[in-house]
Amino acid sequence: MFCALTFFCLWHLVDGINTVSVMEGDSVTLQTNVTNIRNIQWSFGPEKTVIVVQFNKGTPDIDYFNAERFRDRLQMDNQTGSLTIKNIRTTDSGLYQLQIIKYIPIYFNVSVYARLPIPVVDSSNCSSSSSGSLQNCSLLCSVVNVSHVTLSWYKRNSLLSSISVSDLSISLSLPLEVEHQDKNTYSCVLNNPISSKTTHLDISQLCQTCEGSVHCCGFTEAVIRLVISAVVGVAIVAIVVYEIKS
Repeated sequence: MFCALTFFCLWHLVDGINTVSVMEGDSVTLQTNVTNIRNIQWSFGPEKTVIVVQFNKGTPDIDYFNAERFRDRLQMDNQTGSLTIKNIRTTDSGLYQLQIIKYIPIYFNVSVYARLPIPVVDSSNCSSSSSGSLQNCSLLCSVVNVSHVTLSWYKRNSLLSSISVSDLSISLSLPLEVEHQDKNTYSCVLNNPISSKTTHLDISQLCQTCEGSVHCCGFTEAVIRLVISAVVGVAIVAIVVYEIKS
């Protein structure tokens, strides 16, 4: 058994069923490994809807059905009966059955996974000690519109935390608190059974150091602090001027 025209593909046998995992947009070939065959029929789904039929091996007379779902994306080898699904979609996931006269059915359970986005890391909250020096930064790794994935935090090669989801098209987020002076390498990883996307972190850039009692953790907080300082400064000047005039 093998996957054709695709790099991301896993194939193994579970309880007599060939289990195939493939990335959305790639192509996969369901290989028969059967010779001297005739009267081939491929079906799909729990209703066993017929999608391809060939009555005589080696002849070009191959009939394709269920055009609304697959359109022109199916191609069967007229010598081996192997079925290729091109530009595969997540809706093509399911059970495929190959029925050959005088042979027991052969089953293929195909799982199609969507392409993964790159995790986004945000640092919006920082905490400081009583002396005002920056101590910790709270990071948040997030992704949107994902399914059947795991989102994880790693410190170097060690797993710190993870969260998994099997629902369709939801958003995931995973927090992490680190010390500002931490020089370790951190990364946020999004993966499914056949692929992964990783965002590596530079702690010194995400949580910048500010001298004295001031600490900065983001543009919004810096603006708020600047506005407050300006208002207080104007108020003090007004009070001093009033006292002098009095």
